[in-house]
Amino acid sequence: MIDCFSGRVAGWAIAEHMRTELVEDALKAAEALRGSLTGAVFHSDHGSQYTSTDFAKLCTALGVTQSMGGVGSSADNALAESFNASLKREVLQDRSAWPDAATCRREVFRWLLRYNLKRRHSRCRYSSPATYERNHTPTTLPEAA
Repeated sequence: MIDCFSGRVAGWAIAEHMRTELVEDALKAAEALRGSLTGAVFHSDHGSQYTSTDFAKLCTALGVTQSMGGVGSSADNALAESFNASLKREVLQDRSAWPDAATCRREVFRWLLRYNLKRRHSRCRYSSPATYERNHTPTTLPEAA
């Protein structure tokens, strides 16, 4: 779950499957980090895990509005696709196998921590997503017109 304001990965989960439970776990992790997701918009493609009744119920319970792009359109998922490409290139590329699932999870977690807390992003005025968020609290953000 990527916050579009800062590019921060606000919620994530890893599993050996791509079922609804995986994205539910990631959304719950985002809620734990943020404290509340009320009013958030969750944008996704039309994957079955995102269109499931169970995921819709969780979104409703958390106050999250679901948004889905057009079928076959990659442009509206560009942020997620770019993130996934970076993860694959920087962590998974040239790795045909991991010694075990726990090692793979640790490497991804290590990369995510660096991505959120240390990695400088041009979209964040060359600060990390976490720093960018910290510098743009509700008192420093301009009011919406």
